[in-house]
Amino acid sequence: MNQLATADYVVFLVYFLIVSTYGIWIYRRKLAHAGPQDSKDYFLAEGSLTWWAIGSSLIASNISAEQMVGMAGSGFKMGLAIATYEWMASITLIIVAVFFIPIYLKNHIFTMPQFLNQRYNSTVAMIMAIFWLMLYVVVNLTSILYLGAIAINSVSGISITACMYGLAIFAIFITLGGMRVIGFTDVIQVFFLILGGLATTYLALNLVAEHQGSSGVLNGLAIMKTAANDHLHMIFDRSNPNYMDLPGLTVLVGGMWIVNLNYWGCNQYITQRALGADLPTARFGLLFAAFLKLLMPVIVVLPGIAAFVLYKQNLFQTEMMQGGEINPDRAYPVLLNLLPVGLKGLSFAALTAAVVASLAGKANSIATIFTLDIYKKVINPEANEQRLVIVGKIAVVVAMILGVIIAPHLGIDKKGGFQYIQEYTGFVSPGIFAMFILGFFWKKTTANAALFATIGGFLLSVVLKFLPGFADLSFLAPFGFSIKNPEGVYEIPFLDRMGFVFVFCIIAMIIISLIENSQGKKTKGLEIDRSMFKTSRGFAIGSMIIFAVITALYTVFW
Repeated sequence: MNQLATADYVVFLVYFLIVSTYGIWIYRRKLAHAGPQDSKDYFLAEGSLTWWAIGSSLIASNISAEQMVGMAGSGFKMGLAIATYEWMASITLIIVAVFFIPIYLKNHIFTMPQFLNQRYNSTVAMIMAIFWLMLYVVVNLTSILYLGAIAINSVSGISITACMYGLAIFAIFITLGGMRVIGFTDVIQVFFLILGGLATTYLALNLVAEHQGSSGVLNGLAIMKTAANDHLHMIFDRSNPNYMDLPGLTVLVGGMWIVNLNYWGCNQYITQRALGADLPTARFGLLFAAFLKLLMPVIVVLPGIAAFVLYKQNLFQTEMMQGGEINPDRAYPVLLNLLPVGLKGLSFAALTAAVVASLAGKANSIATIFTLDIYKKVINPEANEQRLVIVGKIAVVVAMILGVIIAPHLGIDKKGGFQYIQEYTGFVSPGIFAMFILGFFWKKTTANAALFATIGGFLLSVVLKFLPGFADLSFLAPFGFSIKNPEGVYEIPFLDRMGFVFVFCIIAMIIISLIENSQGKKTKGLEIDRSMFKTSRGFAIGSMIIFAVITALYTVFW
């Protein structure tokens, strides 16, 4: 039943009061000890976030409705293989901690446009600042807001519009306190997210067991292994109907790295959590997030697979239908509606926590880029610290209002949240990542090469996306780079397409840079030395444990 009982509302109210009270306490404590916030404290919480707060905030900002609903739906449709986005992210976080974060911190970089200005020039920085603002507001903020509202509506019965306004107001309340409040309240958000998520997983697995005359999570897992063995493989072969989404070994050696490294290493929304800390704290924060990432598929993927098993056993056949067809994204909300009173309120709080934390993080990143890279640079270069904080808070409110206004008109629910975000960010990710990776490690890279990668990479992505409508790509099939879709047309899988574009951008950037170098073009390299990349023994041991766990998981579920 799509409504909450009184006890569920009580549980949710307790969650709301804990988060709000803790946030207010942190904010007032900061004012009492250090006075009014300056821009670095407001946007970055410089020097105040602990490693566990950084790690929790990274996960809270990352996990939202598109993961909890979309990934559970993908678990229903394709199985455990979708967990590659989470488990490969664990390794990615270690790479970012070792190689990316030291460069940012050594060169006192606080925003991604600032990096581009420092490494290339102001033109590249301003173009990308405007692009990121548009992407964050029109694509990311709106999708988090609208999908979150849909998910909460499916559990509570509260109207989607009311859910959107409620989520926006709650997120604004947290965001106006600055990154310090976001970071520490995210610890509570992650606690509720994991606790509520595990409760849903427990119910789903126990329900699988009960439907076969037994009980318990372990029995549920054993039944699931037998009833849905095809859903427990990490690597697809070309005969799998989901190969277009996850093309075989590409998830280990191809485009999945571009998706992850760009998201976790070149994304203001994510890296901002670590940019206000010292290097050891930032690294251990990222390592903690990597360990939490190992747990995420248990919370967001296993329930989807359990729902698939229950569906095959003729349970909630009607609930999974939408418009006469099965809608995999209904799997998670259907399971939540089966939870007993109290636990449903806890899972409702977990879902809300995931959405609000992501909204707060995204809004703070929008405000940071607008204030430090546009307002401070172009509109009012003489603005003092207090003025910058005020402008940042206004930007938070304006961004959230825009999100509420435009979200219902984008057709996000028709595209599928996870696919919606990937579709629009995937066109530019290869070029942006190429621009960053050569900017980091090759001092000869020029600004014009970076601009070409961004624009040329986008255009090539568009060409490759629509090329199958004009050309026969069957000649790529023997090499594993194209596959026939249900309409009989050969397409390049999304992740492979990103890999092709990335290689093209790298080659083009090298050629352009060498030509300009030969003409005497000077470049602005970053301050880098090998000692920056050395890690502590504790970090190295933690990283080895994660590598071992990932290796074991892929070995068992290959």
